[in-house]
Amino acid sequence: MQAGQLRHRISVQAKAGGKDDFGNVRTDWTEVLSARAKKEELSGRELFAAQAVSSEITTRFRIRHRDGIKASMRIVTADGTAYNIISSIDRDGRRRELQILCSSGLSNG
Repeated sequence: MQAGQLRHRISVQAKAGGKDDFGNVRTDWTEVLSARAKKEELSGRELFAAQAVSSEITTRFRIRHRDGIKASMRIVTADGTAYNIISSIDRDGRRRELQILCSSGLSNG
């Protein structure tokens, strides 16, 4: 992977576990790692449900290989857009590049 392709700064975040002082489940996110990534918009669609229009965009991020990225996490770009992680795979098994498939638009964070 060439460094010039990694033009986007991303933050991988995980939900903070536990409860607050009042016993409510915490819904905030904590940063797990920060990385440079190549961002590729793959597809988009619009959904009509409950008399409202919603859109969903599928995006792939490519980063240098990192361990510990799970589908329960999300990616936030420098402009503040949140992407739900669907899957992360090491396509060739050589631990050089990680491809992270994400969706945005329907239920961000």
